[in-house]
Amino acid sequence: MKLGANKFDRIKNVQGFSIKKDFVFNVFSFLILALFFGAALLVQIIFVGSVDPLIMGKTAGSIIGVGILLMVLPLWSTVILMIILIWAGMLGAELTKMYPMFAIISLGLILAPSFQIILEWDKAVILRLGKFRKVHGPGIFFIVPVIDRIAKQIDTRIRATDFTAEKTLTKDTVPVHVDALAFWMIWDAQKAVLEVENFIEAITLSAQTALRASIGKNKLTTLLSDKEFICGEIQQMLDEKTNSWGISIMSVEITDIVIPENLEDAMSKVAQAEREKESRVILGSAEVEIAAKFEKAAEHYRDNPTALHLRAMNMAYEGLRQKTGSLMVLPSSALDSMNIGSAMGMAALDKTEKLGSEKNGGDE
Repeated sequence: MKLGANKFDRIKNVQGFSIKKDFVFNVFSFLILALFFGAALLVQIIFVGSVDPLIMGKTAGSIIGVGILLMVLPLWSTVILMIILIWAGMLGAELTKMYPMFAIISLGLILAPSFQIILEWDKAVILRLGKFRKVHGPGIFFIVPVIDRIAKQIDTRIRATDFTAEKTLTKDTVPVHVDALAFWMIWDAQKAVLEVENFIEAITLSAQTALRASIGKNKLTTLLSDKEFICGEIQQMLDEKTNSWGISIMSVEITDIVIPENLEDAMSKVAQAEREKESRVILGSAEVEIAAKFEKAAEHYRDNPTALHLRAMNMAYEGLRQKTGSLMVLPSSALDSMNIGSAMGMAALDKTEKLGSEKNGGDE
């Protein structure tokens, strides 16, 4: 490995750079901020008088810009900094008569991020002054400005993580490349956030370690023929580690196993030889059964020469009837014991009758 290389380069599921968040500033937060801006204008008009349209337009544009900034940098420090800049701008422009409007807008900037909405499948872990406070479920809830922050929103749905083990030696020292999938879910959001820094990277690295350990303990034949056993072994090793993080491994599936090409060719030849061996064994068993049947039939023909002669004549007749112009070689003793001429004549007569019937059918 090159010096300075990323230690997670070989991992497919590592999360990218993420910005630290204290809250989520979304469309609902924009709506609350817009309501405060409208209320600020109304109060300004009622208690002070008309508002310069140019100042109102600049203020509206500034609020929209602040909202966009809070979507990118959702931090309480950003909110406080924006409020300071707003008041500094007001004092610098000598707009002291508009302090009621700016006061209400400042209040809106503080309260807008305090109303949070969590989706059905999410859990929000709330910290108060750095200490764990509670886990909020789906729906709308309120966090105390500046004091509370959302440490993380946890997706509790089942997820899939792919991982791999490259050039790992099996128990019989065969290098293999194995790709696998792990299906897992978070059942305790508090543990997943507080017990491990990055649970996705932790699960991926643990899965890789478990996969390599399982490959090293088993032979190649087991890896190829008994994937369910390997997957169950990996799942058990992962569960023992991730349960303390509030995470359960639902299942592990091996998607691909790559072995060296020369070994693959050798295994193919071995499998072909095994199939040929099985076919020869089956053929030999059939020969034994046929010989036993012939031996049993010979016992019936031994004391009944007439039946034997009839069987011989039938075999000669069938041979001549099925193949036209064929040559049949018979021992000379067969000519004395059975009427071969009659058999050949019957076969010729049968073929003549067939040819005649075909010809008559063609004339019609």
